[in-house]
Amino acid sequence: MKGPDGEFLDCANNVAGVGHSHSRVVKAGQDELARIQTNGRFLHPTRSRYIQKLLATLPEELDTLYLVNSGSEANDLALRMASQYARMKGNANPTHTICLDAAYHGHTQSIVDISPYKWRQCTDGLNYHKEHVHVVSVPDTYRGAHRGVDGGEKYAQEVCDIVDMTGGVGSFIHEAIMGCGGQIVMPEGYLPKAYAKVRENGGICIADEVQTGFGRAGESFWQFEKYGVVPDIVTMGKPMGNGYPIGGVAVRREVAEAFANSGIEYFNTYGGNSVACAIGEAVLDAISSDGLQTNANNVGSYLKSKLKNFMAKNSEVVGDVRGYGLFLGVEFIAKESTEEEIIPNADLCKFVVDYLKNNRIITSRDGPDGNVLKLKPPLTFTEKDCDTLMAGIEAALREAKGF
Repeated sequence: MKGPDGEFLDCANNVAGVGHSHSRVVKAGQDELARIQTNGRFLHPTRSRYIQKLLATLPEELDTLYLVNSGSEANDLALRMASQYARMKGNANPTHTICLDAAYHGHTQSIVDISPYKWRQCTDGLNYHKEHVHVVSVPDTYRGAHRGVDGGEKYAQEVCDIVDMTGGVGSFIHEAIMGCGGQIVMPEGYLPKAYAKVRENGGICIADEVQTGFGRAGESFWQFEKYGVVPDIVTMGKPMGNGYPIGGVAVRREVAEAFANSGIEYFNTYGGNSVACAIGEAVLDAISSDGLQTNANNVGSYLKSKLKNFMAKNSEVVGDVRGYGLFLGVEFIAKESTEEEIIPNADLCKFVVDYLKNNRIITSRDGPDGNVLKLKPPLTFTEKDCDTLMAGIEAALREAKGF
């Protein structure tokens, strides 16, 4: 990545999925801009072709696609669809949503309402937790209340209890891997149990793939595929346009039909415009022709192995390494931690991030306690890049004092 004063190693920008300024993507956008078609209520051939290519990456049950301008818009539309579907199914609380604590799904008001990561930051003393939003625990099997192999099902019981208590909710939404929540992978057994319970009462299950989709998972094109579930709705954005604004909502046909039966026509002036679709298609073609999903898997495995070795050598301050493909997290802990009480070390994590930045390596940190190093580089990342990153992390730890 080129900055105003030189080059940086980008380990954080999952928007530039196929790499910064990919020539195929740039040319596609430039060519189509000369003949851009916004929503004139006609099917543009570029739009039609792109939709078919994108749907081909998804399970056959998800056969309908809406194009929007961002991940926030995608999640907003997904909630509208879920509410309408649940209403038609006789759901007791069609506008109610179950979300995960520390989740982030976007910036529109309806989406901030289901993003505890955002509204818990408020400093005015007011309680922004809306009555229609039910928050369940982050399913953290490393430092949370439920650990070990059965932790996933124990966390899922929280979802089941809310469904039983309310008589049903309209939707359950989750990130495929929690980003702002600290790179939390959904534990084994969590989603199958939660999905089944929500659907019993006519609710919809929404997988937010805005950060994790488009080959980043490595072994699969979409992260949710690794959990053995097929959502009713999948939302997407960020790397979809490699920096150009585009988002999408893939749904089961019955959900789309229920939404259409509301009588309220869905219209989006810029969503799915021909430039966005041309760029989106170029991104898909680049992932395929450049072997970027395979690269994410291979290089991600290489990096995760290096990080695991790093953790083993520094177990007093590095507690966990998790994630799939090129979406990884490193959790820093205090030396005083015990097996019973694992203490987050935000100061050390911040030092590492700042040290790397000063050495032209861009990373970020997050999690409820700010102690998780987030690694989500472009899918063009190489083993050489991994070695550079690891050398920087190791040097940062050697320089760290008093942590």
